[in-house]
Amino acid sequence: MKQVSARTLLFFVLAAICVVLLILSSSGHMGAVEGAFSRISRPFLITSSGLGRQIGNVFTTARDLATLRARNQQLQAQADTLTIDNLRLKEVESENERFRTLLRFAQLNPTYDFRGGQVIARVIGKGPSNYLATINIDLGSEHGIQPGMPVVTERGLVGRVHKVGPVSSTVLLITDPSSGVQSLIQRNRLVGVINGRAGAPPVMDYIPQDGEVSVGDLIITSGLGGTFPKNLVVGQVVDVHQRDYEMFQQATIRPTVNFDRLEFVLVITNFKLQPGQPDELEGVG
Repeated sequence: MKQVSARTLLFFVLAAICVVLLILSSSGHMGAVEGAFSRISRPFLITSSGLGRQIGNVFTTARDLATLRARNQQLQAQADTLTIDNLRLKEVESENERFRTLLRFAQLNPTYDFRGGQVIARVIGKGPSNYLATINIDLGSEHGIQPGMPVVTERGLVGRVHKVGPVSSTVLLITDPSSGVQSLIQRNRLVGVINGRAGAPPVMDYIPQDGEVSVGDLIITSGLGGTFPKNLVVGQVVDVHQRDYEMFQQATIRPTVNFDRLEFVLVITNFKLQPGQPDELEGVG
């Protein structure tokens, strides 16, 4: 019953409002009512309009942030790709420069034929009497490599081929205790033999006692003994050991080749060993 009365009351209220509006409209006073209503509702309209714009701006900002985030991810991916490509190009350029340096060395030494090889592994293996200081290269008998062939870089002597397989070989380094290199001091032509030492720099033994040896002297191969060509750079004197009561003096040598950073080497393939040298090599280790 109360619900019916409320509907009836609402009907009469709305009817009364309509009658009043009709009277105001017919009498010409509707404009004043509209103006008053406009003044009253204007702040609410302004507020709702501003709120609508703010809500729109929030959605626009969120959309822009999502777009920027996606764009940043895309740019980061492109930057990563460019960085990787740049590193690859630098590595290729560095490798090409090493090849050019080896090529210049080969051109400056036209007497010899060279085969270029890449160091594919470094091996320290225990032999029967000492520790072999060796490296493996990606050249073998199929490339014309034979035991005893000298191995060099543009910086100097590396060693000699010790064992040969079909497509790879083992090179005995001059730092190995079993690798003797007949050498001489470039400045005054004093001769001696460079022997490797386990865990220490090689030394030049059998230097005449009355000869002058100085720190900084350059050591080259003498060609004696027939195991290495003449005039290959070996190293530099860093210390001299001399005792008056001994027959010979000794010098510590720093090789010009950095054996810890070897990547590419050259094998001299046309150097002729003296008879018996390959047999000696086969007995090493």
